[in-house]
Amino acid sequence: MDFLSTRVITDDINRLVGFYEKVMGVSAVWGNEDFAELGTAHGTLAIGSARTVALFAPGSVRPADNHTAIIEFLVDDVDALYEDLKEVVEDFVNVPTTMPWGNRALLFRDPDGNMVNFFTPVTPNAIQKFSRYQVG
Repeated sequence: MDFLSTRVITDDINRLVGFYEKVMGVSAVWGNEDFAELGTAHGTLAIGSARTVALFAPGSVRPADNHTAIIEFLVDDVDALYEDLKEVVEDFVNVPTTMPWGNRALLFRDPDGNMVNFFTPVTPNAIQKFSRYQVG
């Protein structure tokens, strides 16, 4: 088994895809008007329109109703990125903060209210843990 992607369902796919294109610095690959993917070297953020929910099971997913998951991205320099994101992100949960587990983390909400964490490992243990990933 291999973890491949996380899919977010939204009522406004163009707005949400545009937001993630800006904060991730990548262009989305559109499958059709109801589905797009933003890929990184190690995973994909998939975004689907609420119209796709009926394909799974009607009512099985509710857009903009996430209060349990955090979408996380490893970044080179969270402090520098924070400065760039001030013009894009409207809802910062915190400023870059060093967490007890050794990551410097910036948490914010996307336009649908989903929590996003951009983090940079800063302690030796955290740096070692994420050394297999190359960012940039």
